[in-house]
Amino acid sequence: MSDVNVHTDISRLLDILRATGKKYDTDKIKAAFEYAKELHAGQFRVSGEAYISHPIAVAEIVAGLELDTDSICAALLHDTVEDCSEKTDLSEVEKKFGSTVALLVDGLTKMVVLKVEDKEEAHIENLRKMLLAMSRDVRVIFIKLCDRLHNMRTLSVKPDNKRRITALETMQVYAPLAHRLGMQRIKQELENLGLQFLDPIGYGEVRDHIEEKYGQNVGFIENVRSLVDAKMRENNIHFTLEGRIKSVYSIYKKMYSQNKSFDQIYDFYAMRIIVDTELECYTALGLIHEMFNSIPGRFKDYISTPKPNMYRSLHTTVIGRDGIPFEVQIRTWEMHHIAEYGIAAHWKYKSGAASKEEMDRKLEWIARLIETEDDERDPDEFMNALKTDIFHDEVFVFTPKGDVIALPNGANVIDFAYAIHSAVGDKMIGGKINGMIVPIDRTLENGEIVEILTSNASKGPSRDWLNIVKTSAARSKIRAWFKKEKRTDNIQVGKSTVEAELRKIAKSFTDAQRDQVVTAVGARMGFNSADDLYNAIGYGGVSMVKVIRRLQEESAEIIKPETLEPIPVKEPEQLVTSNKPRNVKSNSGIIVDGEAGCMVKFARCCNPLPGDAVIGFVTKGYGISIHKKDCPNVVQGMQQTENAERWKEAHWEASETRGESQSMYEALLQIHADNRIGMLADISTALADMRVSILQINVSYKSDGSSIINMMVGCRNIDHYNSIVSRLRVLNGVNNVLRGFS
Repeated sequence: MSDVNVHTDISRLLDILRATGKKYDTDKIKAAFEYAKELHAGQFRVSGEAYISHPIAVAEIVAGLELDTDSICAALLHDTVEDCSEKTDLSEVEKKFGSTVALLVDGLTKMVVLKVEDKEEAHIENLRKMLLAMSRDVRVIFIKLCDRLHNMRTLSVKPDNKRRITALETMQVYAPLAHRLGMQRIKQELENLGLQFLDPIGYGEVRDHIEEKYGQNVGFIENVRSLVDAKMRENNIHFTLEGRIKSVYSIYKKMYSQNKSFDQIYDFYAMRIIVDTELECYTALGLIHEMFNSIPGRFKDYISTPKPNMYRSLHTTVIGRDGIPFEVQIRTWEMHHIAEYGIAAHWKYKSGAASKEEMDRKLEWIARLIETEDDERDPDEFMNALKTDIFHDEVFVFTPKGDVIALPNGANVIDFAYAIHSAVGDKMIGGKINGMIVPIDRTLENGEIVEILTSNASKGPSRDWLNIVKTSAARSKIRAWFKKEKRTDNIQVGKSTVEAELRKIAKSFTDAQRDQVVTAVGARMGFNSADDLYNAIGYGGVSMVKVIRRLQEESAEIIKPETLEPIPVKEPEQLVTSNKPRNVKSNSGIIVDGEAGCMVKFARCCNPLPGDAVIGFVTKGYGISIHKKDCPNVVQGMQQTENAERWKEAHWEASETRGESQSMYEALLQIHADNRIGMLADISTALADMRVSILQINVSYKSDGSSIINMMVGCRNIDHYNSIVSRLRVLNGVNNVLRGFS
């Protein structure tokens, strides 16, 4: 999986550039290489190769896209500002290579200093910065995708945990971005490489199936090619014929997401016919349907109705004379290059960047994503928008005038209304689909004609719509309406919500304490006053999950400890109690019989977590063993009167003393799930999304087609554990999640 042809000079790069037939400023490119080589001198990759081999490889991939001179230079220099900061900076790059190269390098440089409170927010801020740079110059993401592709090709030399993190990020962010930009060749390679690291067993099974099936039907494929070749020549069509087998990842995805067997993949074989003109596309389609029987419902015309990523082609699935189905794709050469390279193909066909108006139109989705003020405040909201608006499949519907509107799969009538215009959504009173009145939360399906009913007497959107809409664009427009029109009501709603949460934290608080807590929380979140925070909560501009967490943290600092709600704990009857003080600190996080610093170990039979009621047992020579109070060994052991004096009262330190967010404990999970390809990958992905470390894993398979997955994971406390369990229980195929191993 790593590059075997490692280069530390640019001879191969210059050969690639010459082969394009385009004019490049090779002197500038050579100067960029020499400067990068000088700065990276003495630096090496994990594999032991000279670091300069990486930017050269990235530049070669960029050159394959036939981007311009500045893009090649930026690829060679993309790591210099970040990795060689003691030798150069952005102003020096601009001085030597111009403002455009400096802009691209800046967009490719990670944010080093971030004013955020956790690594997840830092990661999201880096994504936001990348998209912002991309909206200014799309070449940033082209180069970034090439950088990620080379890193994935050489990922096998990294430690296992680093491989998984990088592969997950690639599958969740970079491959979908490549798809959204129409860069299918890069997208498919990223997906296949990512799958190899996330589910190597599943990848191997699908790959072996492909090789076996292809070997069985080589004669069929050659026969079809010769028949099509003869038919095209007979009708004097100038064409190129290509055979194709679906990628490992695309088959893997269909098998586990659609629960299909390998034999149910109808487009396993595909043939691509590339012709000179659009008219010849339809002529070739007619000839294919004349030669083979078409499968109903399997014809798609993406020429008359292109995908949002500019993809254009005719797709039809037919059955060959041997009874084997195969797909035929028909397109022109320009359509083909756009299908392979997406927006990047414009550099091939326009001899430089496309017109600013055209490029801006094709990148509107980026602007929509980053322009919303509320989304910028909340990283979770930004990430949800990223996944919904960019990374989901699209549904295509029509206005009554025949205009095509593309929306994320799962979008409804309200999303459609706001996609037309804010005023249409704000005045909507109903909707029609194909002439029939439908509920406004009705999910849209491909090809439907949607009409929005409006009235000037409408009082505006409902707050409930915020929980119904799927697109961030609709959600932000609804919030904008409430923000502008209903500030007084928003403040009242927000204030009531915050007071209810504060009552859960403390049984009493004064108005001064409440105002002090809320003001402190608002300042941390970037609001100028408590009313501004209340307003944002009222119109849905901030996530209450983040607000609640900060309310708890500020309350612990401001509200007196004696006002905190006591947590009732049912004590075992034979528990030995102690009146010794508890306001002490322990290195283990445990106070035993009022004393800190005791030598303790956590019992492996129950693996207690902060938040569990615990009890200590004095062992012989191994210190004090800490158990959950409801541990079966505790229940059984306390019935033995001879050991009664060895049981000791124990409790966890207060979280602010213990530094709970920094401490990790071992938690045991037993997952009962269906035995299917991709199950482990789904579970690993869910845990990685939550930044949960997998410490140990073991799988056993049952005769009824199910499996039991025992896992040990890193966990902060019982609340963290419960959130992990909740996340896993909603996964497709997970039947139950229990604590501990059987």
